[in-house]
Amino acid sequence: MNQEYTRSPISGQMMSQPLLISTIIRHADRHFANKEIVSRRVEGDIHRYTYAECHARARKMANALRALGVQMGDRIGTLAWNGYRHLELYYAISGIGAVMNTINPRLHQNQIAYIANHAQDQYLFFDLSFLELVERIAPHCPSIKGYVLMSDAARMPAETTIPNLLCYEELVSQSECLAEWPQFDEHAASTLCYTSGTTGNPKGALYSHRSTILHAYASSLPDGLNISSREVVMPVVPMFHVNAWGLPYSAALNGAKLVLPGPSLDGESLHALCEQEGVTFSAGVPTVWLGLLNHMESRKLSLSALRRVVIGGSACAPALMDTYRLQHGVELLHSWGMTEMSPLGTVCTLQNQHLSLPEAEQQAIKQKQGHVLFGVDMKIVDDLGKDLPWDGKTPGHLHVKGQWVIDSYFGQEDASALQDGWLPTGDVATIDGDGYMQITDRSKDVIKSGGEWIGSIDIENIALDHPAVQQAACVGIPHPKWAERPLLVVVRKPGMHTTREDLIHHYEGKVAKWWTPDDVAFVDSLPTGATGKVLKNLIRDQFKNHPLPNT
Repeated sequence: MNQEYTRSPISGQMMSQPLLISTIIRHADRHFANKEIVSRRVEGDIHRYTYAECHARARKMANALRALGVQMGDRIGTLAWNGYRHLELYYAISGIGAVMNTINPRLHQNQIAYIANHAQDQYLFFDLSFLELVERIAPHCPSIKGYVLMSDAARMPAETTIPNLLCYEELVSQSECLAEWPQFDEHAASTLCYTSGTTGNPKGALYSHRSTILHAYASSLPDGLNISSREVVMPVVPMFHVNAWGLPYSAALNGAKLVLPGPSLDGESLHALCEQEGVTFSAGVPTVWLGLLNHMESRKLSLSALRRVVIGGSACAPALMDTYRLQHGVELLHSWGMTEMSPLGTVCTLQNQHLSLPEAEQQAIKQKQGHVLFGVDMKIVDDLGKDLPWDGKTPGHLHVKGQWVIDSYFGQEDASALQDGWLPTGDVATIDGDGYMQITDRSKDVIKSGGEWIGSIDIENIALDHPAVQQAACVGIPHPKWAERPLLVVVRKPGMHTTREDLIHHYEGKVAKWWTPDDVAFVDSLPTGATGKVLKNLIRDQFKNHPLPNT
């Protein structure tokens, strides 16, 4: 929603240059021309080129898009992994004033078609590995005028049902470089990212050029992601998931070498790429780093260059953080955000007053989701919207506002997503006296037992500290007296065994007795969504009739 501001009778005498995404890749070309961009391609090989070459190809693709009739404000969809062609589209599409709609290919095909139709995508670019998926959704996407396979001519299919199929490399080779990037209002839309849609249809968050640039600046700060030209950055978080947390922008803004892992996110492939390219910084969800750790432990491998990994998507188990830090010298840093926030809200880096604390106290702070970056503000409120104290103990509903936070969803511009100027995040959290926020639950997942809240994330982290537990989820189960009681659902580590009694005993002295799970259920796997998050709604449905002891 637009807000009225008081106009000053005098303006500053500064140049007026709009904050546009095209200025990032132009800056990288002019000042970091020879820095490498390395990609593991869908084809399986390694591709190398520079920021200068990336900029030139992006300018060619920009002209190709104009030749296809793409206008300012048109939405262009992508179904692609982390790779150099996808990176070129990040700049080519937004650079001419069109809107890039990165679609998550892990969603159900009906949701993918829904997103393309809701966005009214004009063209859809896709990697070769999604050819069959696009063949299935194409008949259901009437707004799409044409499809572009992100490959060379040799890999174009001889036969396909996809209408008006074009070749990416032919479009690039047949186009001249755009002479100059167009100038326009920095508030113009740049990127459209949809939520994962675990409850209902996905919702679109429409970012602006200005919000994207500010997000890239803030994430680069030392207490943010600390991106500099000295880093070798590997975004494991997909470029189709909230713009890979902004790393394709912040890496180019700072001239960092960029390593894009493509579709190969298994432990063996990631370890090989880390060692081969000297990766120093990475980002992704906890399951990725668990897979890398398991691979290294099975082969007795180490990491020679990697020093920092930012974790998001879900809380990281303390045991996993300790293993990386103590055995491999890699610091796993919690961060928190959401699609509606572009996505970065907090990063958990220590402040000066924490450096003299004992190691155990420092690590306790690092278990939190962290401190806000300038550009974001937050608060916690009770069910009636009243502000709650920042004492590190009182949980409340987390609300945020800021320069890269949406005020409404795409297609719902007349319906504000805000409450009194703040965006409800759907998370339950505490904030301590130093401003460090810790997620205790999702509002929809919080367990209310006897009128009191039980934080399921704390319960899960304690379970993950058990040597036989690989994955854990805690959900509330109906109880005739207490309304709900916690049920712990566990996946054991391969070849290891534990019992209900052993795990219940594991909680003694670690939490209040009434927080201890009433029962434990063992499963082969936990259901996960398109972004790797555990789907607790499915677990609750599966175990809704589970008989708890003594009920």
